[in-house]
Amino acid sequence: MQEEVIVKIINASTNPVPSYATEGAAGMDIRAFVLEPVSLQPLERKLIPTGLFVEIPPHYEIQIRPRSGIALKQGITCLNTPGTIDSDYRGEIKVLLINLSDQIQVIQNNDRIAQLILAKTEKAHLQVVQQLNNTERGEGGFGHTGV
Repeated sequence: MQEEVIVKIINASTNPVPSYATEGAAGMDIRAFVLEPVSLQPLERKLIPTGLFVEIPPHYEIQIRPRSGIALKQGITCLNTPGTIDSDYRGEIKVLLINLSDQIQVIQNNDRIAQLILAKTEKAHLQVVQQLNNTERGEGGFGHTGV
């Protein structure tokens, strides 16, 4: 059984509170909260408000990720993905969208624009050393395996 984590939410929009569409869904759709339609020119980016405010428990984050439907149908995606909302942030959730299509795209109030995913986080404690252990891969970086 999966642990239930409580995330407090204020919904200042006229849209429904985010929810999981299916039992197996990892993310909840979040919707645009705009008073007038927002036009996105090709390659233009805009910050879209949602009217949502959350209180995330310590050791968790909310990730904002693109929705496949809006990406496929309209060429719209999140510019910084996944976007991280830290547990100590209390401002409105806004989504940075970009139009990668060659046509003007319009965002309407209540449009599903992104997904919200709750994720556990760990704190790293960095240890400064003079040498790292060797591996078979070593320093092989981007594309070094030929794939």
